[in-house]
Amino acid sequence: MDTAQSYSLERLTDVHSGLLERDTVVDIFLPQAFEKTGKALPLLVLNDGQDGETIELKATLENLTQSNAIHEIIVVAVHAGDRLQEYGVAGRKDYKGRGSKAKNYMRFIMTELVPYLHYRYPVSDNRADHAIAGFSLGGLSAIDIAWHHADYFGKAGAFSGSFWWRKRDATSMFYTDKRDRLMHLQVRRGKFKPGLKFWFQAGTLDEHSDRNENGTIDSIDDTLDLIAELTKKGYRPFHDIQYYEVEGGRHNLETWKQAMPEFLTWAFGR
Repeated sequence: MDTAQSYSLERLTDVHSGLLERDTVVDIFLPQAFEKTGKALPLLVLNDGQDGETIELKATLENLTQSNAIHEIIVVAVHAGDRLQEYGVAGRKDYKGRGSKAKNYMRFIMTELVPYLHYRYPVSDNRADHAIAGFSLGGLSAIDIAWHHADYFGKAGAFSGSFWWRKRDATSMFYTDKRDRLMHLQVRRGKFKPGLKFWFQAGTLDEHSDRNENGTIDSIDDTLDLIAELTKKGYRPFHDIQYYEVEGGRHNLETWKQAMPEFLTWAFGR
């Protein structure tokens, strides 16, 4: 591999977050030649960064860069702490009280991590060069953070996003999809944010549940319903919104590894 197109990995293990009240672990993937070029580079913040090795993120970045499919980028992979509390929707906990620290996690990203990245590395100042993504609950978190901070993030991606996240148990006689799914509700009540783009992936074998018995699994229904809400808000399918469905794809790292080149090419393609 051409050294100019290879990536190095720096692991920060002693970055204490006052907001999260814990030490954080962050993996930073850097083009090896970044100091020589002097160029400002696009940025990807990735939730569930502890899975970077399993999804072969470094090799994927190198292959896509070497084949000229994507620009050189900086990837900041944030290892998860308490996923069920730190990921979610910042505005409200779910019906089991999960997501109680989602607002603090979002503030950690925006007020502690991002300023440090701009201080330490040559991160582009162009909003269109900033993306955030994640897997499952991390994908829900990524969409939520981008929605609240569209002044910074221009792109957001969710791999099998947990868009079922709801304020009432689906077994309740009072439950409805329209009133109770939190991310859908947030988009419906929010304002159009010009320039923000979305990428969604779902697998046809993500799960087996079909709560409305329409023949489509819930994870695909929840994703397509969120896309519909975004479309009603003014975002355009195929321009502002991309949907990538993996036939036979499951709710696992193997599927998300398979989908990662599609996302990176969409977000940072030449």
